[in-house]
Amino acid sequence: MNGAFEIGAVALDAQQRALNVLANNVANMNTPAFRRQDTQFAAVMAQTSMSAMSEAGQATEASPAAGGVRFAARPTLDVPGEVRQTGSALDVAIDGSGFIELMAPHGRSLLWRGGTLVVNEDGMLASANGYPLADAIRVPDDASKLKIASDGQITATGSDGRSLQLGQLTLLRTQGAIEQLDDGLYRAGEGSRVIEVMPGEDGAGQIRQGFLEASNVDLTREMVDMLMIQRAYSANAQVISAADQLASITNSLKR
Repeated sequence: MNGAFEIGAVALDAQQRALNVLANNVANMNTPAFRRQDTQFAAVMAQTSMSAMSEAGQATEASPAAGGVRFAARPTLDVPGEVRQTGSALDVAIDGSGFIELMAPHGRSLLWRGGTLVVNEDGMLASANGYPLADAIRVPDDASKLKIASDGQITATGSDGRSLQLGQLTLLRTQGAIEQLDDGLYRAGEGSRVIEVMPGEDGAGQIRQGFLEASNVDLTREMVDMLMIQRAYSANAQVISAADQLASITNSLKR
């Protein structure tokens, strides 16, 4: 009887986690370059009763094996969002599968699919959350009319009207697992390989100035998934309710 309660509890917990992931997808549907996460039950291990053998070769008391659901949520990086024109010179998107590298505190490397650029207090081009580009592109105080070409060349117009070469924006391609962080940032997973390429090479994509990549969240799909999760949650709650009724009947039996 206890097995029914345990199975129902494990299933309810798994469905609750799946609902949390879905809610996060919906909450970020307007976040530029956000990648929706898919829920995945990576492994289902049935709980069975195994007899432990003594040194004499005889079966002793039963020993339960580990059981439960291994839950995983992974971002759908292979599904790009729609690239939408904004007209702002500081908005950049990647028309391809590459990433822009950002430098976080303590020398950490972060991956970014693009968004709104800013010039930080040090005069460096950075993401909106303040992380400078790893390519270390400095914008002079008197510069104007910032231009980012599709091949990553960044130029501006100086106070004397001359064109200034500010630097080259490169992209990164990843081979292996990628971990999704907050604020539209990513990090290469353990054992992943990161390759630096020029925009337009090896499928990394080209830079598009004045555009932003929308999230790849489809609200209709999320609503359908929510209904399925709710039905599964309800079914597992019924398992616990049925087990409780049977336990109540058993306890009320008279000898």
